Amino acid sequence: MTRVAGPVFAVNGLWKIFGPRADRIVGRPEEQLRGKELMDKTGCIAAVRNVSFQVDPGEVFVVMGLSGSGKSTLIRCLTRLIEPTAGEILLHGDDIRKAGDGELRELRRHRFAMVFQHFGLLPHRRVLDNVAYPLEIRGEKKAARRARAEEMVQLVGLGGAEHLYPDQLSGGMQQRVGLARALAVDPEILFFDEPFSALDPLIRRDMQNEVIRLHREVGKTMVFITHDLSEALKLGDRILVMRDGEIVQIGRPDEVVGAPADDYVRDFVRDVARSDVLTLRWIARPATVDDPLDGPSLPADTVIRDAVREVLSADRPVRVCEGDEVLGVVGAAEILAVIATAPPVPETVAA
Repeated sequence: MTRVAGPVFAVNGLWKIFGPRADRIVGRPEEQLRGKELMDKTGCIAAVRNVSFQVDPGEVFVVMGLSGSGKSTLIRCLTRLIEPTAGEILLHGDDIRKAGDGELRELRRHRFAMVFQHFGLLPHRRVLDNVAYPLEIRGEKKAARRARAEEMVQLVGLGGAEHLYPDQLSGGMQQRVGLARALAVDPEILFFDEPFSALDPLIRRDMQNEVIRLHREVGKTMVFITHDLSEALKLGDRILVMRDGEIVQIGRPDEVVGAPADDYVRDFVRDVARSDVLTLRWIARPATVDDPLDGPSLPADTVIRDAVREVLSADRPVRVCEGDEVLGVVGAAEILAVIATAPPVPETVAA
């Protein structure tokens, strides 16, 4: 495939319709029908409806929504594990919907890798052999794949567990094996389909931190599917919110929390601690003639939580800057107004 400058992925007008003669719905009046109406008239269900977005190189792009929103169908369409009904999926400008079987196999072996909720480890193979398996499939020599597998096992923090079998590992350790196996092929894009939803909360948090660390170290483009808002906010550079197969909003975490597109998103983010997500650019006010501008400065993208100590201890307004430009100022009043809107801590239920 030809590589061109721009986004890694550009998805344009993507549809996935399940049912008889699904390919006859897009572009006709029936495509406007929703849910039961569409089913009653055509016998079809639209799982993904006219979805368009881009994923930039090195970005962690999170797709989130409730069960049935279409997010898992979407990621399977991107990798053609499910064939889309209509639309384009451009990888560096080339439509992978036009890729033949051989080219698609090469994409999956060399440029794509997936991490699923169910680990899919081979129970009769040790950790090292599970990690090396995709390299074996694509025909690499034993010494090379073993060396690569050992490197990936160390990278994901499983040093010392190389010779254990999957049933000797905890859930978190098994998912680390899945991560190492995905990274072993040195893919251009990593796809995660709700990989941590079956894990205990503490292990899930550790695995989220592991993804952040790995992204920092290897810089892969990642497309991450989740139904968990806190996970989306923690991991995503940008978040796509889906409902009933359609896009509701795309934006940075602070945009989704600070400017929800509608009541659906607003309800999603209602209990989020805004000081943990919003940045100073959201609360900066224009400087007035009475504001001294020789005080400390902070970058506009500083999360409010991380600015509290410095702003409250300053004896004058803190300048909020983007490069050399002063966007405004913040003081104790702006900081405390955000903290005062924090969601209440749930009451402890008596035993």
